[in-house]
Amino acid sequence: MIYSKLAIAPMMDWTDRHCRFFHRQLTRRALLYTEMVVADAVIHGARERLLGFDETEHPVALQLGGSDPQKLAEAARIGEAFGYDEINLNVGCPSDRVQSGTFGACLMKVPDLVADCVAAMKAAVTIPVTVKCRIGVDEQDPEPALDALTDGVFDAGADALWVHARKAWLEGLSPKENRDVPPLDYDRVYRLKARNQNKFIGINGGIQSIDEAQAHLRHVDGAMLGRAAYHSPGILVGVDAAFYGAKPDTFDFAALIDVMADYAARHIEQGGRLGHVTRHMVGLFHRLPGARRYRQILSTEANRPGAGPDVLKTAFAAVELSGVEAEAA
Repeated sequence: MIYSKLAIAPMMDWTDRHCRFFHRQLTRRALLYTEMVVADAVIHGARERLLGFDETEHPVALQLGGSDPQKLAEAARIGEAFGYDEINLNVGCPSDRVQSGTFGACLMKVPDLVADCVAAMKAAVTIPVTVKCRIGVDEQDPEPALDALTDGVFDAGADALWVHARKAWLEGLSPKENRDVPPLDYDRVYRLKARNQNKFIGINGGIQSIDEAQAHLRHVDGAMLGRAAYHSPGILVGVDAAFYGAKPDTFDFAALIDVMADYAARHIEQGGRLGHVTRHMVGLFHRLPGARRYRQILSTEANRPGAGPDVLKTAFAAVELSGVEAEAA
């Protein structure tokens, strides 16, 4: 059973296998999530391309999108066979593509169907099944709406619920605006946890630092970092000490670059491009001397045809790390 105090959120177009491998080098314990993968794609698509991951990514969860209990159950079985540690159902994504498929945040309006989906997935696999949702959608009152969804999924056997502490507006706001415009309501999630003392409730949305994440743990069981972890991944080097009792230590960034260069070389040998890997590393040295030059090299040279892992080492050479502790990155 995975009950993670700190997780890195599933983010479309961002948390692919290269991103997750990179993040795993920064924290050995945080729970990682895939991008949302539609159940139909899992069943009928190129499974290795969609679901493949490196063994070092554990613990890693597969997030599924869908609204058909039988299809989600089959996709969950496939995910378990691939070796994922958890299956998560997306009940929070507000994108147009998700709405047209009647899943994601739309499912907040049909909690009984969500419960049916969870029950089918639980019956299909032995690993944890979890749900990630919003506090409500459109004109819903978040008090009864979130309670109804929560009661349904836990009665159906869900092992955990992660709540993005914002409403989703399915009309009138773009997916990007839905990440910023609806106000955060952390207190609503705290009240949900107070009502569900024996259930795992995690919180997501707008958390910018390790300190903020720790503050939330006074009220809920887990905190999930999203864009902050992606744009400033250096903050992840403090996760294992802050949340899992690891011994604080200075992080070896040179060793990290060597690992990522080797990983990129293997990806290139398999027909990939350097930029597929390095695009997730651009913000690594945020605010450190030389970070701007590092970003410039990765944003330009790494995307040129034929670029090799030496580009990453050249970019790293521009960064001044002397006397800098791991947490400063």
